[in-house]
Amino acid sequence: MKAVIYSRVSTQEQSTNNQVLVLKDWCAHRGYELVETYQENESAWKAGHQRELSMLIDDAKKGKFNIVLVWSLDRLSREGALSILELINKFNKYGIKLLSYQESWTDAPGELADLLYALAGWVAKMESERRSERTKAGLARVRSEGKIIGRPKGSKDSKKRGRRGYLLRYAK
Repeated sequence: MKAVIYSRVSTQEQSTNNQVLVLKDWCAHRGYELVETYQENESAWKAGHQRELSMLIDDAKKGKFNIVLVWSLDRLSREGALSILELINKFNKYGIKLLSYQESWTDAPGELADLLYALAGWVAKMESERRSERTKAGLARVRSEGKIIGRPKGSKDSKKRGRRGYLLRYAK
C-alpha cells in the first residue's frame, strides 16, 4: 500500500518534525510504502490557505496513494465536524483511507467511524475556540491594567511586508 503523510503546525515558530518522525515509523511498522510527505505551517482555520493539503487532495485525485497518515484529525482542520467529514468523503471517493495516529478508531471499519469523525471535528473546533477565548480574556485583563498592547504609535516596519494569504491569491 502506498501512503503519504500530512503534518501541520499553526505557526512558523513550530516544527512538523515531531509528527513526521512518529508517522514515518508508524508507516514503516505497518509495511506501507511512503511516497510523499506534505508539511504545512499554516492555521487550520484558514480554509483554502492550506497549500499542502490542496496538493495532497490533487494527488489523491490522481491515485498516487491509498492511505493518508496524520498525527491527529485536528491537524487537517479546526473548522468543525462538517469540514472533517467533507475531507473524509473526498478521500473515500478516491478510494483512500485516512488513518490518525492519535485516533486509533480511524482504522476500524463501519458506520460508527462517521459519527466519531464528526465528534473529533467538533472537539477540535471547541478546543480552538476555548484557546481563543482564553487569549482574548488575557488581553482584556492586560488592557484593564493599563498596559498597551501592540506596536507603539508611529512605528514602521524595518522591511517591506510580503503579500500573504488573501492578498496573495488576488495579486496579479
